[in-house]
Amino acid sequence: MELIIVKIDAPKETNLILGQTHFIKSIEDLYEALITSVPGIKFGLAFCEASANCLVRSDGNDEELKKAAQDNALAIGAGHSFLIFMRNAFPINVLNAIKNVQEVCSIFCATANPVEVIIAETEQGRGILGVIDGDSPKGIETAKDEAERKKFLSSIGYKK
Repeated sequence: MELIIVKIDAPKETNLILGQTHFIKSIEDLYEALITSVPGIKFGLAFCEASANCLVRSDGNDEELKKAAQDNALAIGAGHSFLIFMRNAFPINVLNAIKNVQEVCSIFCATANPVEVIIAETEQGRGILGVIDGDSPKGIETAKDEAERKKFLSSIGYKK
């Protein structure tokens, strides 16, 4: 077994969701979950098929994001993994809809942070062991930090 780190090359000003699913129809069902969750969402998604042709299947309504999802999914190369890049929406807006897609097994991360994917590769193929999502903590939140967090949440409409 070999361990590999794949850094996701996300387009600017995007959020991403990385997960695992189990069926070729996932690409259609994930598309439907995204397009019906947020009016005006822009996204691209890709799915790594794990049997038969073993293709990267993709869809979306934004060609730049679709191409980025294809390229990054191919670099990850883990069977039944999927990757979504989105704009005009946050993961919090679509995550429950994605989790409710019958084929979805798990979500590894949903973030706007830089992401590294930890891959195990064997003779059979690749699997995702986990992710590095953003940076490590630098300290404990202070009262000033808490006030800044609440101000930010208010500025994006998630806190009064």
